[in-house]
Formats: sequence, C-alpha cells, structure tokens
Amino acid sequence: MAASASWLSLTDLGRIYGISAIHCGRTMEHLGWRDSRGRPTPIAVDMGAAMSSGPHSQGRGTLWNRDICGRELQARGYSPMSRSLQVQQWTQFLEAMEEGSPSIDATVEQMAEDIPGELAEDVNHQLAARGCRFRVSH
Repeated sequence: MAASASWLSLTDLGRIYGISAIHCGRTMEHLGWRDSRGRPTPIAVDMGAAMSSGPHSQGRGTLWNRDICGRELQARGYSPMSRSLQVQQWTQFLEAMEEGSPSIDATVEQMAEDIPGELAEDVNHQLAARGCRFRVSH
C-alpha cells in the first residue's frame, strides 16, 4: 500500500460522489470488497482497497482507499462532485439548520462536525457572504 494513499470512511468516500455511506457500502459489497457485516474482504485488503483500523476488523474501523475505490465508483457511473458544489450544498444546509426546524433534533454545531476539514474555510466565507452568523470551527 502506498504511503501517500488517502484513506477515508465510507461516509467521506460517498460524500465525494454525492452518495450515502449505505449506498457506497453496497457498492463495495457488489465488488466483493465488503461482507454482509460491513467488514472488508481479504481481497479488498490484499489489493489495497481497504484496511481495518478497529478491533476485530469491525466495519466502522475500516478505511477505504480513495484512489482505488474512486476508480471503481467512476467505472460504475459515479462522478466526483465539484468542490464548489460541495461548498454550496454545505452552506445551504448549515444556513437552513441555523434557522432551525422543530422536526430536527440535531444542532447546527453537531451537523457541522461532518464537514470535511478542507471545505470549512470556503463554507465559512459563503456563510458570511449570505449573512449567516454561524461559522464552522475545525
């Protein structure tokens, strides 16, 4: 495995392609890289597509190689979302969360924890430009 490989959770990998962690996980299962319990298969580990970092190889302790998995997702028709689209979507989402909704129990701060660190500064600039007082703290 390359030392410079980018390792991501299914959530972060799916986010790049605009799909949920569940959908991303199902794709890994269809490739034969993930078993029904969410653990990477020996094939996925041997080829460098996945690595387990948790105890007993639990699914939540698994990280996925961005390059290897990304090639497979793209071969199946998924396209990475542009950075500007990701920033726009996070900005709109956080702005709506800041306004609040009686049907959502999570706080805007809790939701902001899921923003990839590399997007935080751009999201904060967009929030400021839109007049929203909330800022992502990373």
